[in-house]
Amino acid sequence: MTIYHLSHTDLDGYACQYLIHFYFKDVKFYNSNYGKEINDNFHIITSDIEKENNCGKAILLITDLNLSLNQCEEFEAICKQKQIALFLLDHHQSGYECSQKYDWYLLDNSRCAAKIVYHFFSQICFKDQKLNHFVDVVNAVDIWLSNDNNFELGKVFLGLIANAKEINRVMFKEAQRTYIFFLLDRAREFICKQNSHILLENAIHFIKKDFFFKKNHNDDTLSNLLARYIVEQLGYLKEEMAVFYEGHKGIVTSNIGNTSVIGNEFLVQNPDFDFFIDVSSRKTLSFRANGKVDVSIMAKKLVGGGGHKNASGGVFLSFKESTNYAFIKSQIVDLISSKEVKKEKENVL
Repeated sequence: MTIYHLSHTDLDGYACQYLIHFYFKDVKFYNSNYGKEINDNFHIITSDIEKENNCGKAILLITDLNLSLNQCEEFEAICKQKQIALFLLDHHQSGYECSQKYDWYLLDNSRCAAKIVYHFFSQICFKDQKLNHFVDVVNAVDIWLSNDNNFELGKVFLGLIANAKEINRVMFKEAQRTYIFFLLDRAREFICKQNSHILLENAIHFIKKDFFFKKNHNDDTLSNLLARYIVEQLGYLKEEMAVFYEGHKGIVTSNIGNTSVIGNEFLVQNPDFDFFIDVSSRKTLSFRANGKVDVSIMAKKLVGGGGHKNASGGVFLSFKESTNYAFIKSQIVDLISSKEVKKEKENVL
């Protein structure tokens, strides 16, 4: 059986996945905030299950996310139809009504979701004392036990994951989760040390650098190490991120951050690409080129923007933010296509 695990995007949510990863190897992970994003991820998961021919051989585990009654009804019906075993472990009191109606919805509001997950699976598999200590730290901060001995360290854990934004989770889901698990691995080393919260906070910068540093490179700033890493990741995915504009080949990213550095470095490292577009959640488009196409003209034609030949910008007013990269890219493809169709009509006239 393959486990498809959907969890929240905070410390508790990722801790749940960290625990499942500890106990099981045949797992596919997904992350979501609340609301519509849960529905979007659910349909991505069920689609993946069908594509992988795992209907009747899959468990859909949801943790640290409470569902609405409408979501429960829809998810249960689809899972029954596709023969997917549905299971939820959560601690949010707002899910009480759902827990009373559905036997697969297990709720315990006295402890965090990670503690529920650990106790449930440690009884099925085996107990691990170090893992139990980790769960106690997460529990102390997640349900805010301010008098607990683990509370101050838990606060640092919380900030560590909340601020782990170096790798974009929309474009680099697997890499981002690997990064989160690495941070949790290293943070666990401070549990039970004297003044552990201070020691961990002091070490965070160097822990992050350790992840991005490669032995065959010289030491550098975290910013430069990160830029090098992101460009490398883009290189692996560049063909599925590729778009075309008037015979030129480019790449579309989403909320990449540090666009000038990453965009220019990507184009230098990948001379088969002519332009770089990053779309942000604020609907802004950042265009970069390396002398092969004038992106100021491109920005003007596509969104009425402008700027310099190799660095321009604009606002894509009809853009809809999403956690699904394919949907984000399709909007840029449609934008380019619509302008090309318009140009062809004008030429005919």
